[in-house]
Amino acid sequence: MSPKNLNASNKTHNFLFNKLKDRETFKIYKKFEKNLNLDEDFIVAVSGGPDSLALCFLSQIYSIKKDIKVKYFHVDHKLRNNSTKEAKFVKLLLKKLPAKLVILNWIGKKPKSNIQSVARNKRYELLINRAKKLKIKNILLGHHKDDLIENFFIRILRGSGLNGIASFDKKTNQQNINLIRPLLKFSKKNLKYITIKVFKNYIEDPSNKNDKFKRVKIRNFIKNLQLEGLDNDKFDLTIKNLKFANESIKYFVQKNLKDNSTFSSINKSIVLNINFFYQPEEVVFRSLTEVLKSVGKKYYSSRGKKVGRLIEQIKNNSYKKITLGNCIIKRVNNTIIVSKEH
Repeated sequence: MSPKNLNASNKTHNFLFNKLKDRETFKIYKKFEKNLNLDEDFIVAVSGGPDSLALCFLSQIYSIKKDIKVKYFHVDHKLRNNSTKEAKFVKLLLKKLPAKLVILNWIGKKPKSNIQSVARNKRYELLINRAKKLKIKNILLGHHKDDLIENFFIRILRGSGLNGIASFDKKTNQQNINLIRPLLKFSKKNLKYITIKVFKNYIEDPSNKNDKFKRVKIRNFIKNLQLEGLDNDKFDLTIKNLKFANESIKYFVQKNLKDNSTFSSINKSIVLNINFFYQPEEVVFRSLTEVLKSVGKKYYSSRGKKVGRLIEQIKNNSYKKITLGNCIIKRVNNTIIVSKEH
């Protein structure tokens, strides 16, 4: 390393580690370090809000201490007139670390309904594709404890099953890329404290105050519950118990896939024998969902109602061929063959 680069590196380290002299900041960092426990290069998804900016600061220190590489990406959805201006502002904020922020642009037709959900899926798609190109297996997301509680109530309103309600995990895997949420034990208040200390500023998403969005309505509902005595410790215990039950079901799903499905290398299809469908209802539903995702090469599974309807048709022997989730599902004698739709 040249003397010039070494000097710049020292300035960076001094700036970052001087922030840790603050007792509260140091306490939050030590908890973050313990929660993350990662020894591979990673990407940080940066929205520009207080949560993701706090994650940028914490992850930058972590990468220095562990001597691993970190890259920062922001997705400009171009759903608002000033989104590009905001993206450039976030890029400027990260120079304080200093860190280089790369902006990924969502090019293409924008949704008119279900906007937040579609935008989230597109964001993951862009980040995952970039991670694959860089051969980095880990993406850090800024979801925190408040998000966990919000997600719980949103899934209940959607009529989600146990897997949906309990699936907001610290680590999930999509397309062989780990999506890691190291901030789930931190409140938004903790993270805002860090961001103000380090960056002095952040982006305030106007949709966070627009109560036409379900998430904002849920957020306001939770505030009222907290006034009535919502206990975070008891909430954590409920989630923990739900996860125990969910893991038991996952075990039998994997057993069903192993015992009653076969991969055919000839046409890259999956063959399901009749016993695949003679398991408990939830096990069959999840097993078939996994098969459709695997064969169809889709980030997200098909709608639950459609999968449920397909299972009913298979059990009633009321069809021979159908398409769902980028897959062709057809009956051949006593087996079901699932192949990719071309």
